[in-house]
Amino acid sequence: MSFETSVFINCPFDDEYLPLLRPILFCVVDLGLVPRIALESLDSGEARIAKIVRLIRESRFGIHDLSRLKARRKGEFFRLNMPFELGLDVGSRLFGPPEFCVKRCLILEAERYRFQAAISDLSNSDIAVHRNEPELALTEVRNWLVGVAGLRQVPGPAALFGRFNEFMGDTYDRLRGRGYSDTNIEALPVPELMDCMRDWVTGNPRPH
Repeated sequence: MSFETSVFINCPFDDEYLPLLRPILFCVVDLGLVPRIALESLDSGEARIAKIVRLIRESRFGIHDLSRLKARRKGEFFRLNMPFELGLDVGSRLFGPPEFCVKRCLILEAERYRFQAAISDLSNSDIAVHRNEPELALTEVRNWLVGVAGLRQVPGPAALFGRFNEFMGDTYDRLRGRGYSDTNIEALPVPELMDCMRDWVTGNPRPH
């Protein structure tokens, strides 16, 4: 896969995040780029940290969602995987080989300024806020990628979100016709979901 078109996605993997993950993945695919995510392949023989480092090294762009950084109930530990992987990505740009100087990253949060209480070093960084709203998450990712990847003739956020909803409806009908239950579709593995997205985008090209 090409370094220039790969987008590393660092986010929570729980069921509650799926309504945000799906439109983010679709946006990346529909813009002609390649989402790279730890769930893209399962290999019990590859250490998790080795996989993350490999994905970061192979991706020019990185999207890091810190919205689950804060513990939500008493006794729950902070979720540190996402800021750790953000640190690896930023560090690769600062201390890696010269070709990594072109790497760019987007930091997402649910609320503006909340992250500063946990990671004050990011105080002067530009953070995109999605308020846990799927359309807003897609919009922030779309707008950022258009700028940093130099994309042209890209549909507006509302049009892209409309395409995402069309994809979800068409894919539901197709999978039901292939014998998938509603539960199967809701829990569709990420690699299979991304394959469905690529197939749908190929068959339904964006208008220019």
